[in-house]
Amino acid sequence: MNKKNKYNIFIVTVIITVTMFFSCSDNFKQVQKIGVSENEPIGIAEHINLKYTDSGRVTANLLSAKMLDYSNRDFPFNEFTGGITLYVYDEENRKSTIVSDYAIVYNNTDLIDLQGNVIITTHDGNVLKTEQLYYDQKKEWLFTNVPVTFTTKQDVIKGNGFDSNQKFTNAEVLEVTGIISLDE
Repeated sequence: MNKKNKYNIFIVTVIITVTMFFSCSDNFKQVQKIGVSENEPIGIAEHINLKYTDSGRVTANLLSAKMLDYSNRDFPFNEFTGGITLYVYDEENRKSTIVSDYAIVYNNTDLIDLQGNVIITTHDGNVLKTEQLYYDQKKEWLFTNVPVTFTTKQDVIKGNGFDSNQKFTNAEVLEVTGIISLDE
């Protein structure tokens, strides 16, 4: 082999090597996604019985038949397709219950969307029924703009929306359509 052919082979080898070197990039995230469709959950949990504690005291107990984890998305969320039952305990260990057929928790906004036969029963017997209810975890605020029925010890109040803090001490039925008794 003559000197010119050796030089050409050397140049071609160098070009291929340099091209391969610069074409490589950090594709770790792409490698992680191999075999995982963006439309599929990254995890599935069944028969959930999750207890939240604060300073050794149980503050909530979440029960659900199925949860889908979509934390692999740009806007991550958890979907409870089997519905939820949530028991919330106050400082005096009094239990309130929240039930819905479906729920979705948006991780970035701390917003919970409850849908289908949403029923909240407070420890003192107040009952809220609606088809959809949102809970803002940061503001500790419940709200909806769909029809509701709010039952207290004295009244059954129907309306087209609801706003309240999480303890129901500042509850307001919007666009009231029911009959309410008033103290004079």
